[in-house]
Amino acid sequence: MNRTTGDQDGGGDGVSGGSGGAGKATRRDRDQEGRARSARPRDGLGRPLPYGAEGVPRLPEGVLRAPGETVREAQRLLDAGMPFHAHEVFEDAWKSGPAAERDLWQGLAQLAVGLTHAARGNASGGARLLRRGADRLAGARPVPGAYGIDVGGLVAWARELADRTESGGGGPVDAAAEAPRLGPV
Repeated sequence: MNRTTGDQDGGGDGVSGGSGGAGKATRRDRDQEGRARSARPRDGLGRPLPYGAEGVPRLPEGVLRAPGETVREAQRLLDAGMPFHAHEVFEDAWKSGPAAERDLWQGLAQLAVGLTHAARGNASGGARLLRRGADRLAGARPVPGAYGIDVGGLVAWARELADRTESGGGGPVDAAAEAPRLGPV
């Protein structure tokens, strides 16, 4: 990970900073392949922290896992109150898995992001993503055995949490206490 700021090398590839003042160029953080990727540390819910702060270790992107390993790792992260990181595990699965399973993994990722937003106190965004994930899972092509994932139970959990989140006054939920059981893992 390479963090660069300012226009120190005089190159013209910087991105103009919207809040940095007129004429001031700001270069984006880039990963080793040159893709834009924030180098800021993150907390357990994926919120960026100031540079130099101690955050939660980031998961590497693009990790190929067997489906059972994906479920176990995501459950571990959900149980630890880290649904943002669980969504990244599901994202790796839908990007690398068979097309026939895409809706399963995308739906699970949306549930994790919905829980993330609800835990951050974004009740409407959390509820919307929980319902979107539930709808995607409910409409997904059946995956034989679904790797032990209780799809029906997760759909019911997500819809119930979405309703409760919206009607609960908008306060954040406890991500670890609200973490769903994916199935027997």
